[in-house]
Order: sequence, then structure tokens, then C-alpha cells
Amino acid sequence: MSDERNPVEVLTRWEDHGAVWRVVDRSASRVTVALCRCDGGEEVDRLVSDDPDLLAFVDERVRTPRSP
Repeated sequence: MSDERNPVEVLTRWEDHGAVWRVVDRSASRVTVALCRCDGGEEVDRLVSDDPDLLAFVDERVRTPRSP
């Protein structure tokens, strides 16, 4: 994903529309997130970012998954 949108908003919007995402790779300063379809989990895009807000968001979500 090569746009300039806020990466936390991208993931939040993705979830709000019923789709899922998964962390593919996480280093101390960068995260790669697979954006997947809601009807089977097929990956349709990736979000790669070093945004500190996204790193914190992903870390929190991985530790505390959302309720169904």
C-alpha cells in the first residue's frame, strides 16, 4: 500500500468493514500487515509502515484481540 493515509485509520476502517488483517513481520521499528478479505482470509494488499502509532496499535491488538 503506497498511499499517505494514516495507517491506524486504514486498519480501523478495514476492521469496521468486516475484513481481517494479520501481522506478517514485525521488527523493532517496522511492521508489515497483510490486509485480508472477510470471506476466506485471502490477502489482497499489504501495509508496511514504521509509523510509531501503528506499531503501538498493532502491538496492543496482538496482545488484546477484539471481541467478536
